[in-house]
Amino acid sequence: MRTGTADRTSAVVTGARDHDHHYGGTDLDGRFANGGVAAVLDEESGLSVDSRRSKSANIIDCSSSANCSRSPLNNAPAAADGDCLIVSPSSSVLTESCCLLRKPQTMKSKLTGMRETLQGRSLLVDLLAILFGVGAWIGVNSSYVQLPLLVANAPEGWNLPSYMVVITQLGNVGPLIYTGLQKVRAFKDSYMIYAVLVIGTVGAICMAFLYEVTAYVFGADRSVAIFVCVFALALVGCTSSVLFMPYMGRFRTIYLITYLIGEGLSGFLPSIVALIQGVGGNAECIPNNSTDEDAPSFISYTPPPRFGSMEYFIFVFVVLIISTVAFTILDSHPRCRKEYAAVVINHGNDYTYETGQSSADSVSTTEQTKLEKSKILSNRNYTYLMVLLGILCMFGNGIFPSIQSYSCLPYGNVAYHLTVTLSTMANPVACFLAVFLPHTSIRAITSISLASVVFAAYALTTAFMSPSPPLMGQAIGDVLVIATWTILIGLVSYVRLSITTVFRYQGGKALVWVGAVTQIGSLLGSVLSFSLVNFTELFQQYYPC
Repeated sequence: MRTGTADRTSAVVTGARDHDHHYGGTDLDGRFANGGVAAVLDEESGLSVDSRRSKSANIIDCSSSANCSRSPLNNAPAAADGDCLIVSPSSSVLTESCCLLRKPQTMKSKLTGMRETLQGRSLLVDLLAILFGVGAWIGVNSSYVQLPLLVANAPEGWNLPSYMVVITQLGNVGPLIYTGLQKVRAFKDSYMIYAVLVIGTVGAICMAFLYEVTAYVFGADRSVAIFVCVFALALVGCTSSVLFMPYMGRFRTIYLITYLIGEGLSGFLPSIVALIQGVGGNAECIPNNSTDEDAPSFISYTPPPRFGSMEYFIFVFVVLIISTVAFTILDSHPRCRKEYAAVVINHGNDYTYETGQSSADSVSTTEQTKLEKSKILSNRNYTYLMVLLGILCMFGNGIFPSIQSYSCLPYGNVAYHLTVTLSTMANPVACFLAVFLPHTSIRAITSISLASVVFAAYALTTAFMSPSPPLMGQAIGDVLVIATWTILIGLVSYVRLSITTVFRYQGGKALVWVGAVTQIGSLLGSVLSFSLVNFTELFQQYYPC
């Protein structure tokens, strides 16, 4: 708990008046108890209470071992022989109970602390939560990662990504259907999760064997099988936001982190497998041995990858099977149910948490409330961040995926393959960094957004200049386009999560608006990019022969 300078000064003075030479009558952060502690607080240091305790300015009244033993500062374990760097020449008891400066922790003590941390959680639930989280978005991510191979044979060609972006947005009917069903009849949420996972599993196995199947629709051949399967996989991802994550709310908070790690792996796993798969190489022009006089003299030939799309989607199918089994165990195993939080499960995702709190928890909650109030945005900044979030989602979820093929394929299949896989991996990496290295100030968010504009400008330039983008046919051009897209997607993901973190403190319906703005921006971007790619001449496909 941080207290103001005036509050801290008043607390010390009051304690001095009440207890003569002991300043212990004030409860600062619940750690100053009556009697036994005399503290001189450095008002100008700006350090937290814990930091100031370790300064030499702090004065501890250790006139008796009893006082020291009652001191709240003596929360650390008793000093072992030779562990205390400041000893009392007159009393070993004082050294034992009032040691303020100890030797740094050894590797053994750190491992002991790690074991104690692990003892407070179930590794089985951690593993199952990770496997459950992997199934959320692996279907959608794997479809996009496989695009470098799919566009080669699809009748839509380089336009296929724009179709997939729109179909992925249609997957948002899943949350709408779930919300509507909950209003009509309260279904058990585990049943709904089983249904969603089964739909995704069937979509993955159908994708493995039917991705080359086309149908004549609206005057042209269409990759109908791909569209239907991607829609099924998108239902899983979109519905997971309102179904999977709330389900994890019945468990203790520590397991939500492991679930989110699993969601991050749903982008890593398909990318790693795609890197192993490869694309065979860049397209080459070889002589055409056809006897048909109208046939071209040269045809394009692309070496095959290490394994095909069928094997790739079978892998995705197996992962979804594992995810479904993991959820089954997570939902029914008695050992997993022991890890539930203090919660009453009514129906669906309707939980009621116990409201009882200790006095220490109440103090902590009060301080958290004060901290959140200090982060309330002005109306101007609130609107600014909402608009910025919508623009980022419009480009990140709609426009960029649709035009990425036009930006990268002129540099070759290898460049496009590496761009798609590395940018897919950049998303979870950026989210991971945003958790541990957050930047939630308006200035920092604006600065990072402006930095992303530079990379976005180059990416858009290469797409508009297709089929002859800058530095085409040169190694530096390949490296530049791969690095540009990877950094761009990483920055966009980082800023989006940072903005979401800011709105988490706003209360009310701020996060509801965040979700709405995200979906509206993504939908507008996908419709706009689909129209530009398919109904204008702005983007031209490159033909090697």
